[in-house]
Parts: sequence; structure tokens; C-alpha cells
Amino acid sequence: MSQSEAGRASARTPDIEARDRLVEAARVAFGNNGFHGTTTRHIAAAAGMSPAAVYVHHPSKEALLYALSLAGHTATLADVTAAEASSADPVEQVYAIVRAFVLREAEQHATARIVNYELDALTTEHRVEIDDLRRQIQDTLQSAIERGMNSGQLDCAEPTMTAVSVMGMSIDVGRWYRDEGRWTPAEVADHHADLALRMVGAQRGERPSRQR
Repeated sequence: MSQSEAGRASARTPDIEARDRLVEAARVAFGNNGFHGTTTRHIAAAAGMSPAAVYVHHPSKEALLYALSLAGHTATLADVTAAEASSADPVEQVYAIVRAFVLREAEQHATARIVNYELDALTTEHRVEIDDLRRQIQDTLQSAIERGMNSGQLDCAEPTMTAVSVMGMSIDVGRWYRDEGRWTPAEVADHHADLALRMVGAQRGERPSRQR
């Protein structure tokens, strides 16, 4: 083991492992029962720990929801930012952003349903922080649309409303997608990216070929 690997291993203390185990247990419990239908006993049982252990590592059930929401939205923002940076062409940016977003929604659908549909359970302070991340994600898409309009490659009368609409249909993937369904995450991501380009008025010759 290298010195850096040893440092990372030693940094993962039993407290950190317990906190992470409880966050994963909360994800399972919230997914099965919903936030309001989940008790700390459900979370503790899923983690194989005592109910008292939940409060040792997390101050509340809401704090666990916040941890899931923060991690999920931060990862999504990183995905769409990388997608935007993958090309200088705004049409390809729109395609890549939507594809990256939907791919995560499908692959992480169990978590996506929690972080997108349990927002009202967050405290005001936590909701403000998560909403800011959500705005950054949407702004990344909207900026790409506006660049395409300015270059004449896209024909979209209402870029803000269109960005909201594209994000809405993309977020909904996390609600309906199931692993046992007929489509793979990549197929769903490709399809939604194609739909998004139609919605922003990309001409057929401007549309990038599907990524495989």
C-alpha cells in the first residue's frame, strides 16, 4: 500500500464508516417508505445498528435526507458541467448536458426519486442550498441553449421556459425508470437528448450522432 493509499485508508475512521452506512440505509428506507413514512428505527435496522446510533452520527432524519440530496445534486452538477465542457459547439453541448443528466437519473433512479421528490421535507436552510444547485444545473443547460440561439444554430423563442421543460421531463425519468424495464439507461439518455434538440429547434443536420 502506498503512503497516499494508507492515508486514505486511515482517514476512513469507524465514525465515517458509520455515518456513510447510515446515509445508505436512509436511502434504502426513504426509497421503500418515503421520507415521512420512515422512522429512525427503519434506518437503524437497515444499517444493522441501534436506533440511538442514528443520532450519534446524524442530528436528525432530515440531516440524512440533506446528505443524500447534497451528494446527488453535487454529482449531477459535476456531470453536466463536464458535459458542457466536452464541446465548444452549443448544439453538442445541449445534447451532452441532457444526455449526462438523464443517464444519471436512470442509473441512480432510486436515489433520484428521493432527492427530487422529497425536497419539501428539507429545512429552509438546506432547501435554499439544494435549490441553488438545481438552478446551477438548469442554468448550464439554458446558457447552452442561448449560445445556440445567438449563433443561429437553434431556434427557440423562450429559452428559459424550454430549459425548464427539458429539465422537467429529464427529472421525471428518475420517477418512472426501472431496472427491469425494456430500455437501458443509455437508450433513455439518447432518446431524451434527441427530444431536447427538437425542443430547442436544432435542424436535423445540426444534430450530433448518438453516443454509444
